[in-house]
Amino acid sequence: MSEKRKRKVVLLGSTGSIGTSTLKVARELPDRIEIVGLAANQSIETLAAQARETGVRHVALFDRTQESALRRLLPEGVKIYLGAEGLAEISVLAEADIVLVAIVGTMGLHPALAAIQSGKDLAVASKEILVMAGEVITNAAKKHGVKILPVDSEHNAIFQCLDGHRGGQEEVSRLILTASGGAFRDMPSDQLAHVTPEQALKHPTWNMGPKITIDSATLFNKGLEMIEARWLFGIDMDRIEAVIHPQSLVHSMVEFRDGSVLAQLSRTDMCFPIQYALTWPDRVAGHLQPLDFPKLAKLEFAEPRHADFPALGLARKAGLAGGTMPAVFNAANEVAVDAFRAGNLSFTHISGCVAQVMNDHELQPSCDLETLIAADAAARQLAKRYCESHQM
Repeated sequence: MSEKRKRKVVLLGSTGSIGTSTLKVARELPDRIEIVGLAANQSIETLAAQARETGVRHVALFDRTQESALRRLLPEGVKIYLGAEGLAEISVLAEADIVLVAIVGTMGLHPALAAIQSGKDLAVASKEILVMAGEVITNAAKKHGVKILPVDSEHNAIFQCLDGHRGGQEEVSRLILTASGGAFRDMPSDQLAHVTPEQALKHPTWNMGPKITIDSATLFNKGLEMIEARWLFGIDMDRIEAVIHPQSLVHSMVEFRDGSVLAQLSRTDMCFPIQYALTWPDRVAGHLQPLDFPKLAKLEFAEPRHADFPALGLARKAGLAGGTMPAVFNAANEVAVDAFRAGNLSFTHISGCVAQVMNDHELQPSCDLETLIAADAAARQLAKRYCESHQM
């Protein structure tokens, strides 16, 4: 058994759903987790309340215009880091040993790389980091001898299933990501073009932010996770699959070359994967409720409706192409989802936008972080033009 230790955590994205769940886990395990830095985009009241509760001496705020207002809300002696540079600065705090990145979008890329380069482990809850820059990030982690610990429930489940298997990639036949299917998993094909953002935001299982909830409805969330898994676990895209599992109790599975399958199950509560990522390699008793198997009605699995939800095929295409294509896939989807939420694009045109932008993109097979960010920006412009030409 490993020696009991306390992880000192910088939490980027502390005011979002993952951030607040992380603080809940830390609150319940004070002898194992200490928050030493907090960062948010612009929610200064929530950020200040979190700083007072945790007693941190370091906070970062991306929105520079609110510095004075935040300073008035914070206790004396708390240092404020500002803008993109501030996020990178707080990610290399000397007292921290792990940085949990829960920032949506490209904002988390430079802080994640800075944390790795300073020798800190990285807990990843932001899909963009590994979707856009998986090769850059994983190569840097290998170079600096740090761990990348997945926080997403699906990747955390695979991480748990693979933990302790000495054979590594050679033992694995398939990674099987489970998907709830989102709000429209049973909706007839001819009705999908007419669904509203309000309908898409009614997730049947999870309570998440609006972007990820709509991605769940389109299955783009699962497509992004397929690309993430390719880099997290070093498994080829053709060995990564998704199945629909409405109950969301089996969080993912690993099929080994002998035909055996290991699955990880728990309640639908993001505190489970957050706790495992921050206390790994230990399993720590906490306040999370285990499953009551006699009360489980059934566990169902089904093949995704690929024709109605093209995201999985587009993700596989992007992952196989590599280079700048996953960044383009992600950027085009973000723009299309924003247009759908604003009522300017139909639900089915989200995937149409991504397919068109990927088709128009000139692939760059090998790239650094700045090239990826440039590809992201170019893809957003192409996606905006598509959305304008298909405006409802």
